[in-house]
Amino acid sequence: MDVLDLLPHRYPFLMVDKIVEIVPRESAVAIKNLSHGEPVFLGHFPGLPVFPGVLQLECMAQTAGLCFGQEIGDRVGVLASVSGARFHRPARPGDQLRIEAKIVAQRRGFAKAEGRIVCDDQLVAEANITFALVARSDFEAMGGKGQSQD
Repeated sequence: MDVLDLLPHRYPFLMVDKIVEIVPRESAVAIKNLSHGEPVFLGHFPGLPVFPGVLQLECMAQTAGLCFGQEIGDRVGVLASVSGARFHRPARPGDQLRIEAKIVAQRRGFAKAEGRIVCDDQLVAEANITFALVARSDFEAMGGKGQSQD
């Protein structure tokens, strides 16, 4: 299974390096290797690089999206809400993050997932994530073609 076949994201916003396991519509496990060369570490924070919490949330959301893979067809997964987010320890360059997502509910174009990130058997982060599966044409009509939203 190739990440690029299952997710629409590309560098520099692809937050999944490797798929470990997928149980369609149920769960997924993925890996993100935090390289010293990640562009985000240049500014977050100089001399004390930390992988931002918002990108950790994106790792969990993309891993949850793997549960639907190619079956979403012409739809796009759009983040709708995040709740219960907790960050337990910093993620730093050199860390290998194991990202786990479990789908806990799905109906009417929405899915809810429980996500967690582990590194060296330590919990790094956890959150509940809801995303909408939106028709690509509707997404484009909302300005999803890359136009400025200013």
